Amino acid sequence: MKPKKELTRIVRTVDGKIEVDPTGKKSGRGAYVCKDPKCLEIALKEERLSKALDTSVSKETINRLKEDLSKI
Repeated sequence: MKPKKELTRIVRTVDGKIEVDPTGKKSGRGAYVCKDPKCLEIALKEERLSKALDTSVSKETINRLKEDLSKI
């Protein structure tokens, strides 16, 4: 458990795209992960992200999320 300000929101938008939401204000179903790449790996390995977003996450999307998180 970490404070919300230390986490990054990943959102499944209304049109079904999965993307990083650095502002935390995009419309859609969201999940919070810490900025450490290891946290994202754990969330993906245990399928927590898929469950939280209520959709499957493709490998292409995973790679794009990793790149986006590394830029933040």
